[in-house]
Amino acid sequence: MRNPRKLPIVLLAVLTAMALAGCGTIAKAPATGRFVERETVIDGTAHRYQVFVPVARAPGAKLPIILFLHGSGERGSDNRIQLEAGLGPYVRAHADDFPAIVVFPQVEENGEWMGANVDIALAATEAAAKEFNGDPDRTYLTGLSMGGYGTWEIALAAPTRFAALVPICGALLPINDERALHVTGVANEADPYAALAAKLGHVPVWIFHGALDDMVSPADDRKTFAAFKATGADVRYTEFPDAGHNSWDATYRLDTMWDWLFAQRKH
Repeated sequence: MRNPRKLPIVLLAVLTAMALAGCGTIAKAPATGRFVERETVIDGTAHRYQVFVPVARAPGAKLPIILFLHGSGERGSDNRIQLEAGLGPYVRAHADDFPAIVVFPQVEENGEWMGANVDIALAATEAAAKEFNGDPDRTYLTGLSMGGYGTWEIALAAPTRFAALVPICGALLPINDERALHVTGVANEADPYAALAAKLGHVPVWIFHGALDDMVSPADDRKTFAAFKATGADVRYTEFPDAGHNSWDATYRLDTMWDWLFAQRKH
């Protein structure tokens, strides 16, 4: 028969072991990347944005950081819908191993990636880099449709900030008379394509577009590519022959794009 006096000692040992095990579980780093909400205040106004924080691979290591610019359909003030198209779904599906911080600002309803929204996006990127240890030499910019325009707009506003650009199904000039979307930094130039290449030819660029795009014609991106190429810039252009306006899913699924992007560093 067991000695009843020893039972409390045994029970205490078991409880202690369970408590220690519990503490060990709490102390473990997250097993998957996560999205967090943040805000930046400019001129007294708070602007919310989302940040994807990847799994830490090495304590103290600086992480690549990507600024993602959504399209027209994700405008608003909910700080949610900008995650629903483009890079957001891809990152969510690869949350276990996606290696970079990703910043997801949101333009208000009827807004564009120009003016104050440029300052907001850059401020959000800077804040996320400081909080999550982003690498200033591996900071990248990508966007789709309206965000493709915005990629050029923000790069022109901060020409030494980014190590590489990935504009998707964007353009420089208005797509039609009703929507006067354009890149303000070069729209009034006699040759906006040559002007853009002259100002950003030092930044590696990979442009993507769908050949069947009936919303933003690939003709504009072809001219942009030719202008960069003429200057000897580090530029690539991929046109998906069977893609319409949604060429972003194909772009973000492309392993060679990610290999190229994360190999880029500011010099």
